[in-house]
Amino acid sequence: MKIALLGFGVVGKGAYDIIAKRNDMEVVRVLVRRPIEEVAAISTTDINDIVADPAIDTVVEVMGGVHPAYEYISAALRAGKNVVTANKAVISACYRELTALAAEQGVALRCTAAVGGGIPWLINLERCRRIDTVTEVSGIMNGTTNYIMDAMHRAPVAFADILKKAQELGYAEADPSADIDGDDIRRKLTISANIAFDALLQEEDIPMFGIRTVTDGDIATFQREGYVCKLIATARRTEGGVAAWLQPTLVDSHALEAAVPANYNLISFQSEYLGRQSYYGQGAGRYPTASNVVQDCVDILGGKKAFYAGKAAPMQPDNSGVKYAYYVRTASKDAWLASVTEKAMGDGVVTAPVSVSEMLAWAKAKLNEDSALFLAAIG
Repeated sequence: MKIALLGFGVVGKGAYDIIAKRNDMEVVRVLVRRPIEEVAAISTTDINDIVADPAIDTVVEVMGGVHPAYEYISAALRAGKNVVTANKAVISACYRELTALAAEQGVALRCTAAVGGGIPWLINLERCRRIDTVTEVSGIMNGTTNYIMDAMHRAPVAFADILKKAQELGYAEADPSADIDGDDIRRKLTISANIAFDALLQEEDIPMFGIRTVTDGDIATFQREGYVCKLIATARRTEGGVAAWLQPTLVDSHALEAAVPANYNLISFQSEYLGRQSYYGQGAGRYPTASNVVQDCVDILGGKKAFYAGKAAPMQPDNSGVKYAYYVRTASKDAWLASVTEKAMGDGVVTAPVSVSEMLAWAKAKLNEDSALFLAAIG
């Protein structure tokens, strides 16, 4: 296998190192923005040098972001080249277009490392789906937010202080919005749901609520009640299609999710034959992520094409049939909230069971009035 790497950052360098030790594949080109001494002899700044090279049969995209990754992947697929990517942003946003193009060209498009880094999540989800019906995917899909929530449960600490520490440790970006507001997790959920259910969900259609507004007071209340708060994403097969959402969720202190520490992930699927299967590990890192990238290359050598199926169809998530009781804290009086409130709990209230669609739509609008609003499903 003759491989071109698009990008030579953390994951790209990891993939290069792993491939260099194998006899069945070779990196023959590397697309870079600026000269890098280690790969100077095979580097280029022009994607056309890769797309037009008939000797290259597989392109490994590890640049990140939607653009120009989408254009580069599309060009490679049109040129009849297999593509492996670890880029959750482009796969989530452009899944429909890229899978259709790969199928049209008869080439492989694989993205095992796009969710969970080195965790063997998507590969086992795909394997299960071959003979089984997946009914749900869910879990803790972001190490940054889990680190923050875990630390806030271990000792009284303000959200801003532990976020700063996460940034110092390299767990959180300078702009942490994609993590703490849920965008990163929503991308991973979109990809997972599309593969699990042969669906074509769009990430922007999945409602979410993040952890930006959680306080140490909220956490203390949850602990007194025997709960642990985690940011959990869920997609579920329903009679009419698919439900999908992500939100802070209060789990029993003895639940498996409650025990997930630091920046670790725990992702699970439920299926008719296997029941629940869970996958645990760090969802990032040079060599863990790169190992899944190279595993995809090995799979292509073995004849595997892609995660998608020809029957995949566009779907709109419908969360109206999924209900939870919620903890809600807001400083603003609200008639609707008052109408569904059952009791007080710490600085907030507990509602009667309310549909996910109704609660998250209400919260999205209410944040314009009370930017400190926080909620958590009691699940």
